[in-house]
Amino acid sequence: MRKQWGGAFRESSNELVDRFGQSIDSDLNFWQEDIIGSVSHARMLGRQGIIGNLDARELERGLEKIHEQGPDFLRIDVEDIHTAVEVRLGEIVGPEIAGKLHTARSRNDQVATDTRLYLHNRLVEMMDDLKKLQGLLLEQGEAYKGAIMPGYTHQQRAQPITLGFHLMAHFWALQRHGWRAERLLELANYSPLGAAALAGTGFPIDREFTARDLGFIAPIPNTLDATSDRSYLMDALHLCALIMLDLSRISQELVLFSGREFAFVKLNDSVTTGSSIMPQKRNPDMAELIRGRTAKVVANWTTLAIVMKGLVLGYNRDTQEDKPPLFDSLHKVSDSIELVYLMLDTADWQLERMASSIRGDFSTATDLADYLAAQGTPFRHAHEIVGNVVRGCMDRGITLEDLTPAILAEIAPEVPAEALDVLSPEGSVGRRNSLGGPGPQAMAAQLEHARRILETVGFPKIA
Repeated sequence: MRKQWGGAFRESSNELVDRFGQSIDSDLNFWQEDIIGSVSHARMLGRQGIIGNLDARELERGLEKIHEQGPDFLRIDVEDIHTAVEVRLGEIVGPEIAGKLHTARSRNDQVATDTRLYLHNRLVEMMDDLKKLQGLLLEQGEAYKGAIMPGYTHQQRAQPITLGFHLMAHFWALQRHGWRAERLLELANYSPLGAAALAGTGFPIDREFTARDLGFIAPIPNTLDATSDRSYLMDALHLCALIMLDLSRISQELVLFSGREFAFVKLNDSVTTGSSIMPQKRNPDMAELIRGRTAKVVANWTTLAIVMKGLVLGYNRDTQEDKPPLFDSLHKVSDSIELVYLMLDTADWQLERMASSIRGDFSTATDLADYLAAQGTPFRHAHEIVGNVVRGCMDRGITLEDLTPAILAEIAPEVPAEALDVLSPEGSVGRRNSLGGPGPQAMAAQLEHARRILETVGFPKIA
């Protein structure tokens, strides 16, 4: 196996040692970032006179050739991506010139640079994906703002809401994730390049130049911190875990709502699967897989925290284990956002079923208590009165909608007959126009607010 070290060793490393320490398979995820960082480093070496300008231009030409050819031309019988690129570079420009690329640089600052560049690119893509899903939720929030459905607490019927109101709750969750991603984009956008192993270098390098050239805000001020820090990766893994938790929530709702017990939605053939034995089955497998793979993304976050908890300053090989969880989590988040988009975009919401399911579930009981409170009854007493009304209905085998003035007078004579007018689910929703509520005026304001948020570049605000 090709390595970038070995001159001080009399014996070759054991085959198991080589295999156990090899990271090329994982490293190929950021092969482009490794080349981009090397191009900037080569330019800086030439500008500073550390190597000749002709050599610097030849290095840049060779690296650009590798980028054009793609990863299939890189060798994999090597320790890592840095070695793979340098070996291929030697084949293009010759080993003597290629050997100058690593002047004033260590793999320690190189891999840290690669990782930050990779994360930056993936975060930009993630924010685009979040905006796209938000756009669909806003579109459906508008379309279904009047579609009555049950609202739940404790997974029990609570109060009537609308489907548009429900979907918009997910819009605002995604807005928070986008805001976090944008803050992380800035937090991670500082350059470790030029920190070398840990103590910088005696060569007259220009870290400000490479930072600007690569799009970083500035160099990290302390070279030991530059090669030691992995907190931005834990932030990234935490972000991925939080996004997946919310995507898992949407997925769980789709699993429940698509079952016959709810029958609130039919998922499209393109996002469901069948059974090898039961011909009738239409399984919400993608929603289930998102729900299941969320566990792995949460585990990736805790895994890196555990890896880092006992490490002293300076590069430690333990941190080779920081990238596989990062790659895995970012890939899972990207796929899951797209799958949730596809499931929602093609969902066939059963609006009549949702509306009719509210009948008889006592979910407008709070409206009756609110009515009494508005007439001057202390709410706590109104709550008790309505509780007695609910119990009286249950004892008689009827629902709130079945109440007549005579039955109401029998159960709760202190409640006027006109109170029965507040018990319709449509009326319940229509009255809830406090800020953020499902009522028509409140929803109109929320949708307009969301539209302004969506049209704003980036995620400068949480709400």
